[in-house]
Amino acid sequence: MNNNENSNGIRAIEWADGLLRLLDQRLLPRRMEWLELEDCGAAADAIRDMVVRGAPAIGITAAYAAVIAARDRYREDPQRWRDGFQRDLDGLAQARPTAVNLSWAVQRMRAAATGIEGDPVPALLQLARTIHDEDIRANHAMGEYGAGFIAAGSGVLTHCNAGALATGGYGTALGVIRSAWAGGRLREVFADETRPWLQGARLTAWELLQDGIPVTLLVDGAAAHLMAQGRVQWVVVGSDRIAANGDVANKIGTYSAAVAARHHGVKFMVVAPTSTVDMSIASGADIPIEERGIDEVLECGGEPVAARGAGAWNPAFDITPAELVDVIVTEKGVVENPDRARMEALMAE
Repeated sequence: MNNNENSNGIRAIEWADGLLRLLDQRLLPRRMEWLELEDCGAAADAIRDMVVRGAPAIGITAAYAAVIAARDRYREDPQRWRDGFQRDLDGLAQARPTAVNLSWAVQRMRAAATGIEGDPVPALLQLARTIHDEDIRANHAMGEYGAGFIAAGSGVLTHCNAGALATGGYGTALGVIRSAWAGGRLREVFADETRPWLQGARLTAWELLQDGIPVTLLVDGAAAHLMAQGRVQWVVVGSDRIAANGDVANKIGTYSAAVAARHHGVKFMVVAPTSTVDMSIASGADIPIEERGIDEVLECGGEPVAARGAGAWNPAFDITPAELVDVIVTEKGVVENPDRARMEALMAE
């Protein structure tokens, strides 16, 4: 599979003519603008500044950034290029702390570089493309697995954006929604706006409409009321890191949606590749939660929305306990009612 192709045609990451091209997701849906990066530090900044976001997409971006780092360091000094390369990867791995796919991809590239003799670029570029292609194939597999749980005539709610924009293509949570829609299983699709970056309003709604899938937006605080009306049977979300016991880190507001879902008898599905599962983390309590600048809360679109002098707290993610998750869907299969034993069995396959 070509890493620039997927069934819905939406892509956010490209490698072309020796450049890493990223669709600037901060500007959607107003306009589509691509950034062309030829420096590893610039790629780390793009991850940190939300040009690219979503755990799988961050990992893919990091893989291509490692190719750029190796190319530049080899040009500087073909004998000692690994020294600078390792420093570049260390900086890249620190760009965002919560999504484990970032460190996973960096480690794969680091390990591959160890045994390379001569120019490292061909081998590392092949690996980066493989990581990209693997993700797209995994998303299609997860889409089919997850759709199989959704009964015909169901309504679903999703939070944040876990679609083609957040992955190599097709999507995790939106991959399930795409597959379920294609199978005629869905009656309605709802998306939380997802403050403060409005990924649901700006990105998820845009993606679904590109595919001709109708979507209804709601403010995050309306999700429980929607469930109380009986209009959704599943909440379907992605994840940035899953702990060994099945606890899930995802965009802030996911935990609230899971609590409301359990109260109202709505099923809760998490969709993520096994690269998002971190068996070295015992529980969600050990997952580092990124806190971002307060201006993201105090402003919207650069315009103040809060009273002058107010403070703000801006955790980018929260932890949903495993006991609130009905099923975790991965490319290797599914885990119902996740706990440590079931997660270990999945990862051992």
